[in-house]
Amino acid sequence: MKKRRSAPVPAGAPASLLAAALRAQGEGVVICRRAPRRGDCALVFANDQFCTMTGYTPAELAGTVQAGLHLERTDRDRLGRWLRQARPGPLAGEGYLLRKDGSMIYTAWTFSRIPAGGGRYYVAAYRDMTEKRSLQEALVHAQRLDALGRLAGGVAHDFNNLISVINGYCELLSTQVADRPRALHEVGEIHRAGRKAAALTRQLLAFGRRQAMDARVVNFNQIVRDNAEILERLLGSAGQLVLELAADLGNVRADPAQFQQVLLNLTINARDALREHGRVTIRTANREIRPLFNRRLTDCPPGRYVTLTVTDNGVGMDAETQKHLFEPFFTTKPEGQGTGLGLALVYGVVQQSGGFINVRSEPTAGSTFEIMLPEARQPVSARPGVTPVAPVPRIRGTETVLLVEPDDVLRRLIAGVLKDDGYRVVEARQPTEARAKVRAKSRGVRLLVADLAGSGTNLARTLHAEQPGLRVLNTCQQNAPQTLVWLAPEHQCSLPKPYALSEFVRVARRLLDA
Repeated sequence: MKKRRSAPVPAGAPASLLAAALRAQGEGVVICRRAPRRGDCALVFANDQFCTMTGYTPAELAGTVQAGLHLERTDRDRLGRWLRQARPGPLAGEGYLLRKDGSMIYTAWTFSRIPAGGGRYYVAAYRDMTEKRSLQEALVHAQRLDALGRLAGGVAHDFNNLISVINGYCELLSTQVADRPRALHEVGEIHRAGRKAAALTRQLLAFGRRQAMDARVVNFNQIVRDNAEILERLLGSAGQLVLELAADLGNVRADPAQFQQVLLNLTINARDALREHGRVTIRTANREIRPLFNRRLTDCPPGRYVTLTVTDNGVGMDAETQKHLFEPFFTTKPEGQGTGLGLALVYGVVQQSGGFINVRSEPTAGSTFEIMLPEARQPVSARPGVTPVAPVPRIRGTETVLLVEPDDVLRRLIAGVLKDDGYRVVEARQPTEARAKVRAKSRGVRLLVADLAGSGTNLARTLHAEQPGLRVLNTCQQNAPQTLVWLAPEHQCSLPKPYALSEFVRVARRLLDA
């Protein structure tokens, strides 16, 4: 069977065929003619795709100076120098084009000289790179936030040790100066400042996704209803609170205390942006993301989600503000009226919960913050009981406690409290030092107090092999308490820093009595 050959395109193809081919291109294509000034060229042809990209009609583009469509002066200068060359080679670059409506698109472009026509004509191809550039900027922004999160988490880690010492000694001093009202008042002021500092470190840890979480199955509707009265008080006379809660809302797995803080922070920001006749609307809804709707890396993975949206009709934000919105210590409020950690905490809690947060805002058009968390199919968890706060108890004991704490001041504080209660305390800065000191002791260790991150787990395993009745109190620093699967649940507990001395003493005694 004879193979059929396709007919070649004739060298003298009609102009209508060539024009149709240019119009059918998926990229924007223009042909321009060099103007009397050798540094300029005017458009004589633009295909449909280029008209769509720029918003102009072919008639509006006819005769337009090509360089005038390029927004950046450096691009215009490059084009002018290229046109002035005697026999220029291709010119490629990237930059912004100005559309008819005043908006911008980011394009990759290539200029080439057309040999025909006496070298007076040029062809240029434009590819719209706006979406790709937005994704690149989003990736860079996410990397910057991640780096800031690591920095903030490291700073908060060190501050937690200092705050634990300050608050701990305040608790001890308060009992010693109980009969001196002035001294007791001054110690109380120090303690209050220490508690505020502890709250700030918790926000930094949340942004860095290192805050300990008590995640359980909750319902956003219940969290909103439980806090509705507080939210209305926060708004006060600034605006009206509107609740639009889905009747069949699914459940999510999250820390209710942290999401209460998220809700409060978003409402406070909305309140500060309100104008006359202000309104803050909180909505909840179910949403399903199908595989066809997550084509970009920044999109949510397919699945069922529960959304919590906080919308205001306030002053809104410009694009530059939105770029830095979740960075710690960034604030648009006057000096002294904001720490810049509120939205950083929101971002960290949502990320740590496995969710996504989107922001839509324009100046004078208000703002919308949308939080999406994966739906949990389990029923809502039972609410834990509330434990009343008590002063530092005097609970005596005689057991041997191995205290591993790298911070010298905090270690001396904890060791002093335990020794005053009758415990035998073995102090060490690192797990390696702890092993050497334990070998020198004739009596076995009954309670290990240490951060289980890193080699702390190996130390706990070694001690447990020697004494199966070992109890472990994990003074964790990470985003989630570590559980030892080989140790009975009632023989271990996690106590994230900064913790109160009263809580530490009670937890230690409870473990020993288990």
